Amino acid sequence: MEIHSFRCFGAHDGEGNPALVIEGESSSSSARQAFARARNVTCVWIDPSDEPDVIASVDYFYPHTRSPLCLHATLAVGRRLFELHGAEDELTVKTSTGGQRLGLTANTNDEVFVRLQAQNVMQPVIASDLVGHLMEVPGLQPVRTPFVASVGSPKLLVEVANTTTLYDLEPNLPAIVAWSKDIGINGIYAYCALGNDSYEGRNFNHVDPKLEDSATGVAAGALSSILGHGVTLLQGRAIGRSCRIRTRIAGPDILVGGSVYRA
Repeated sequence: MEIHSFRCFGAHDGEGNPALVIEGESSSSSARQAFARARNVTCVWIDPSDEPDVIASVDYFYPHTRSPLCLHATLAVGRRLFELHGAEDELTVKTSTGGQRLGLTANTNDEVFVRLQAQNVMQPVIASDLVGHLMEVPGLQPVRTPFVASVGSPKLLVEVANTTTLYDLEPNLPAIVAWSKDIGINGIYAYCALGNDSYEGRNFNHVDPKLEDSATGVAAGALSSILGHGVTLLQGRAIGRSCRIRTRIAGPDILVGGSVYRA
């Protein structure tokens, strides 16, 4: 078994979301979950693929649960695969849960990008006071109509007025988790515009506020899908781990990426 440690989406050197990439190991799902829990970090296993055009199968585990997709861990997988196979061509991996195909590309700036597609999702009926209730800000008026979008993990995207509003949020996390489960989405992503296609955001999909994400790549992809253009998305300031996610639109595809360094 080989274990490789990376930091992904870092806004500056030494920052970013940590991930362990494990290869050459074929344990059960329960053993993998125990491994991730014991190390208290996102872990992703690179497994052999039985499809000739897919270089590997990838299996994601957060400390608390198995996940169908984790973009910062996918960036770490990409960096490791490019070390092994070179970065001249796009590589394709497939998720173990759900079978989603992901194209991986790299550039000369130590950045890896994941090629995704917007997914069709049902739009829930949202009462006018629901977002304010869940966010525990009575009368909160989002800048635009909240919208569910997905590139692999559906989020309710809620635009707020500015960074002050964004970082003052102390939402009712149990209520968000329960409501999200009822309608089949993965939490609320609150964000605000900074100008010049730059945004800042926070992800709310855990009951424990200490588990707030420092980078949510699927939210960046979902945001690009509804805006129709690439973005730079800042995240992680709320927990002291500054991250920067970049996206690009390439025809029908959305590329989501950022820096990846060995930790």
